[in-house]
Amino acid sequence: MPRPPAITVRPLAGLPMFASGMPVAQAICTALESEGSALRDGDICVIAQKIVSKAEGRMLALASLTPDQAAQDLAEKTGREPVMAQAILNESSEVLRASPAAIIARHRTGHVLANAGIDASNIEGGESGTVLLWPTDPDASARAIRADLQVLSGARIGVVIADSMGRAWRIGTVGTAIGCAGLTVLEDRRGKGVDLYGRTLQATLIAVADSIAAMATLAMGEGDEGTPVAVVQGAGRWVHTEDGPGAASGLRPVEQDMFR
Repeated sequence: MPRPPAITVRPLAGLPMFASGMPVAQAICTALESEGSALRDGDICVIAQKIVSKAEGRMLALASLTPDQAAQDLAEKTGREPVMAQAILNESSEVLRASPAAIIARHRTGHVLANAGIDASNIEGGESGTVLLWPTDPDASARAIRADLQVLSGARIGVVIADSMGRAWRIGTVGTAIGCAGLTVLEDRRGKGVDLYGRTLQATLIAVADSIAAMATLAMGEGDEGTPVAVVQGAGRWVHTEDGPGAASGLRPVEQDMFR
């Protein structure tokens, strides 16, 4: 049996501090060029959600919000500031759990995570009440960045927008694909492969995009490393010509929610 190719992750240094309107794809290609490298067919570019949100102008001054009664009630229940509670409600389709430990919300995109993805770390003004929201449509953002990167590089690549998210019944966060283009999101091997003993696989559904996001996020770091982009090589078998259905295709339908 042939050995699968090695998968490598290389964090990209030399990127600027992103601000609203800055072209993400151009900055990535410029940083690669300064290293004497370039994107190649089959590469996957994993991009931290924060720089995409910054480039799309998704900064929010909490002081600009006027909390309604629902936000006041949520703030009282969880010990949050009412303006933060309002921001979470604005970005959510549903609050699933609320306690002083965490507010678990279903983001408007369908992803379930703490505080609807709102964050103040690594954000200018975060100490004074400025927060960063997710891109309005992370899959659309991934498709747009991929299109620009492919024009600039001439390579057929995949793009993942990643953010760190918690998991039910586990402690800690893991990089997760919230936007995806040109990449297999789920590899369904049920009934299509066998194990080492020749038994047909019955339950093997691989979260490819999430696995790549997790690997890249671990390499990029989540503090002051300053490397919010990583290039993954050796995973070209999951890269496609078409954009594909996006990270949203990996969300479990609400009617299949097993934790209510």
